[in-house]
Amino acid sequence: MRPDAVRESFTLPVLFLTVAAAGGFRVPAAGTGMQFVHPPLMALVLAVLVLGVMTRAGLLTPALLVGDERTGLEKASGAVVLVTLFLASAQVIQCLAPESGLLNVLYYTFMTVLLWNTLAAAPDRMRLLHSLFVIFGSAFLLKYVALASLYDPEGGIMRRTLMALLEGVALGTLQHAPFAPVTGYVAFFVVLVYLIAVTLLPRRAVVVADTAITVL
Repeated sequence: MRPDAVRESFTLPVLFLTVAAAGGFRVPAAGTGMQFVHPPLMALVLAVLVLGVMTRAGLLTPALLVGDERTGLEKASGAVVLVTLFLASAQVIQCLAPESGLLNVLYYTFMTVLLWNTLAAAPDRMRLLHSLFVIFGSAFLLKYVALASLYDPEGGIMRRTLMALLEGVALGTLQHAPFAPVTGYVAFFVVLVYLIAVTLLPRRAVVVADTAITVL
């Protein structure tokens, strides 16, 4: 079996399904029990927008997955990749969102603006990958590093620094549900696997001097 066939029929679906499953994992701060959170409607809407941005930038080429030139089995395999990519995108978005309150509203507002701006800018494949790394990386640091330290009674110097920067702001207005540290580690794994998986999406062949060269 060709390497690209293995990647499309096995590697990508497994990676995206792993992200979709682990993205909802939560452990309360008390460390008792586990929770699995499904993505809200807004995360599903933004996942559609993410796929649109990927398509415009050439990172995702639906015709390579479900085009007319493919056999029925190949189309089914490509459809699985698209569906699992959508589910993984929605879970990554909700995984990085503050759980409730004003911060949750601000997160989805800024994420919508950033993605629309990226769509309008029509970046190429590499620029979009850089943008996704920055957007998701910044959201991860905000939720699992900055907010976790802010609401940790033993947050140390980082908590004192953030409290000084937010002097005069009541934490009650910035509702946040803290989780056990293991949740942050799982979220880091989820974001990393997702970003690696999207770089493996199939690309169109580049023709140079009448020779088709596929850039993997």
